[in-house]
Amino acid sequence: MPLSPSSSPKAIIVMGVSGCGKSSVGEALASALSLPFIEGDILHPAANVDKMAKGIPLTDDDRWPWLSLIGEKMAEALQQGEGIVVSCSALKAIYRDHLRTATGNHLTFVYLHGSKALLSQRMGARTGHFMPPTLLDSQLATLEIPTGEPGVVTVSIDQPVESIVAEALGGLANLA
Repeated sequence: MPLSPSSSPKAIIVMGVSGCGKSSVGEALASALSLPFIEGDILHPAANVDKMAKGIPLTDDDRWPWLSLIGEKMAEALQQGEGIVVSCSALKAIYRDHLRTATGNHLTFVYLHGSKALLSQRMGARTGHFMPPTLLDSQLATLEIPTGEPGVVTVSIDQPVESIVAEALGGLANLA
């Protein structure tokens, strides 16, 4: 069952560790739903980008202002009666709860899950990204898989982007 355009606007976060395809899937999902897309990485303060580029993992203190800004952007869209898709790692349950609160619980997550081997391969193959492959282990260590959380669709990344998006759309329709 496809998502209904008449249903109330939703914010959707495409989440997961670096290299899982958040940007590609987020853009394609937003296009399929005729919603705007925000690449969450562009909202990171320069200090965070510099830190990650040097191979230094972010701390909670580094992430909170960034997560708050993402929450504000989603809340603004919802207040204007618009839906939105955002890419954001959202690694911890407390981060996801913060984002849910920011949107008045009008938020769903598409969690992109993949093996460490596949994630490593993808990170090693990409060019021009500030996040070095050496930070994958710290991201995986920080990740609290959202099993059992409300409003989460889990999709395996070991398939083409079109299939990931189709599976995500089906899962989102089942949540509606």
